[in-house]
Amino acid sequence: MGPGRPPVDRRMLLVCSCILAAALGQMNFTGDQVLRVLAKDEEQLSLLRNLEGMKPQKVDFWRGPARPSLPVDMRVPFSELKNIKSYLDSHGLDYSIMIKDIQVLLDEEREAMAKSRRLERSTSSFSYSSYHTLEEIYNWIDSFVTEHSDIVSKIQIGQSFENRSILVLKFSTGGSQRPAIWIDTGIHSREWITHATGIWIAKKIVSKYSKDPILINILNAMDIFMEIVTNPDGFAFTHSMNRLWRKNKSTRPGIFCIGVDLNRNWKTGFGGNGSNKNPCSETYHGPFPQSEPEVAAIVKFITAHGKIKALISIHSYSQMLMYPYGHTLEPVSNQKELYQLAREAVKALYEVHGVEYIYGSISTTLYVASGITVDWAYDSGIKYAFSFELRDTGRYGFLLPATQIVPTAQETWMAIRTIMEHTLKHPY
Repeated sequence: MGPGRPPVDRRMLLVCSCILAAALGQMNFTGDQVLRVLAKDEEQLSLLRNLEGMKPQKVDFWRGPARPSLPVDMRVPFSELKNIKSYLDSHGLDYSIMIKDIQVLLDEEREAMAKSRRLERSTSSFSYSSYHTLEEIYNWIDSFVTEHSDIVSKIQIGQSFENRSILVLKFSTGGSQRPAIWIDTGIHSREWITHATGIWIAKKIVSKYSKDPILINILNAMDIFMEIVTNPDGFAFTHSMNRLWRKNKSTRPGIFCIGVDLNRNWKTGFGGNGSNKNPCSETYHGPFPQSEPEVAAIVKFITAHGKIKALISIHSYSQMLMYPYGHTLEPVSNQKELYQLAREAVKALYEVHGVEYIYGSISTTLYVASGITVDWAYDSGIKYAFSFELRDTGRYGFLLPATQIVPTAQETWMAIRTIMEHTLKHPY
């Protein structure tokens, strides 16, 4: 600081960042809280589900009402806090405050990104321990493919609703018509830790493919496809306007609300429990299966390829590794094998940083969810279909600090490597 210049007050910085955010048109979440409710029984769960049906919607479920053993996390706008807390109190629903003020975390996140951006500009190096915008990620993809053209190529598999490119990285050591593994991240746009994990894993594959014996064996026999930004429109919107946006950005004549939940738009179980026909719902399934270009592009690509042997879809948060089905409690035919493999993968993950994941089928571990990626994959003949819910268990939820990117990616990689190795050793 120059002589005579007073130190900048932190509160002043926050005020400035709020003004800047408003000038940029970004939604402000000052005073919004995330409440955690522990329902004692089905009756209390039903009372929580009633909140979802309120019009206009008063709460944004981060972890929806599923079963009494699982906590329910919901973001409550500041304007609704008094009413919602009264509702919970009057029905004897115990709650705690997980996040006291969402905007404080958003300001810290934005500050960290700005700092990282300045550093990247001065050093001309991409930071794998920072969050990035869509433009930055697409620029990174171009550089990454150029630098590692011996093993990585870029494929455009379609266009999003707003005409953005839908890109997939292909890792291959050569050969044609080889069996392959599919990994996607960021189908829900606010789950930033998933994109960041995907980017780190892509870097890990190119840096280790000639040194790690397991990875050498995998890439000698199989290709790996990675879709890092599965929902480009929604992701761009989380940076420009609403950090907590989940769906894509599709619009339809005569419908006021925007977007479809891309993880409810798949054919298997479409329109069933755990999805919603209300276009304003966060779990709106869309007008018909694969109505969304982002989903249709993946279906077309995987179907045309014909040899995808494992599909891994990465979400956040809750620290879970799950397999089909989500739309029904009925076990899949190789349930025992998937359970054992999930257990091995979670063990490999735990050994990195001591982080515990739970595992099992989606419908019994998390909740019933219909029209989801992994159910479609399984019913399309992909025997090894898995869904991750990455860190954490609710302290930060979708706003996981960038300091946790690398550790999250490191442990997730070990679990994915376990699944890929099993897929290689058990051809079908």
